[in-house]
Amino acid sequence: MAPKASILAEIQYKIGSNCSIWRIGLTHDLAERKRYWKETEKQDITHWKSWTADSLADAQDIERHFINKGAKGGVGGDLSDRKTVYVYVF
Repeated sequence: MAPKASILAEIQYKIGSNCSIWRIGLTHDLAERKRYWKETEKQDITHWKSWTADSLADAQDIERHFINKGAKGGVGGDLSDRKTVYVYVF
């Protein structure tokens, strides 16, 4: 698991200033999400990177932060605060 500030900094470093070409999301199942974006949505996941958040609330704050900066994605979803939450970008 990684602290919220660390994940924010790493994502910012990875995506730079042009957030609009990146997608951010949250999941409990990384393999399923990767498969969905690649096979169902036909997206290029070559630059996929993920982090384990300390909490669902932290993950949602991170996601909201980058969506507000222009990244693709949407807040919401059916996630549990009792399961491991991953933040991903690609």
